[in-house]
Amino acid sequence: MSDAPKPGDPGRDAYLAEGNAKQSRKRVVADALVRDQHGRVLLVDPTYKDGWDLPGGMSENNEEPTITLRRELTEELGLDDLGIRGLLCVDWVRPHGPWDDLLAFIFDCGVLSYEHVEELTVRDDELRAFQFFPPAEALSALPERQRARAAQAFEVLGDGIPRYLKNGVPVWPPLASPE
Repeated sequence: MSDAPKPGDPGRDAYLAEGNAKQSRKRVVADALVRDQHGRVLLVDPTYKDGWDLPGGMSENNEEPTITLRRELTEELGLDDLGIRGLLCVDWVRPHGPWDDLLAFIFDCGVLSYEHVEELTVRDDELRAFQFFPPAEALSALPERQRARAAQAFEVLGDGIPRYLKNGVPVWPPLASPE
């Protein structure tokens, strides 16, 4: 039998808040798969770590992932009107180095117009540069952890079946397409 207060009982909100404070907090990353008119993939070169990365970043406290993505794309590259077409994958990443586990989302942000590409500029000191790469070169330029996740995102672009991943590996095989 539980001593938990029932809905409407006095003190229920305080009881729930205490439980909430003891629960784990997940770090959340929201990244974008953005292409140009030639099918090349947009990568950014962060100043705070080695290697290229997909554009996007970490969520702030209680921030929804698509809001994170829009905020990061605006702050870093001035892409304030870029639409999100859909979810490609969610990756649970185990604790590594000094970091706890995290949930990493990759969203499809479609193909930039020639005008958008011409207007792109680094607007934040967190980035050194940005560049468009052919897909295979983009995958090679990404660190291993992001490479596995991005490769799955490319697969979703082909088959339309979003993936749930553990450390870049699909948890279950995608369903076969109906024939």
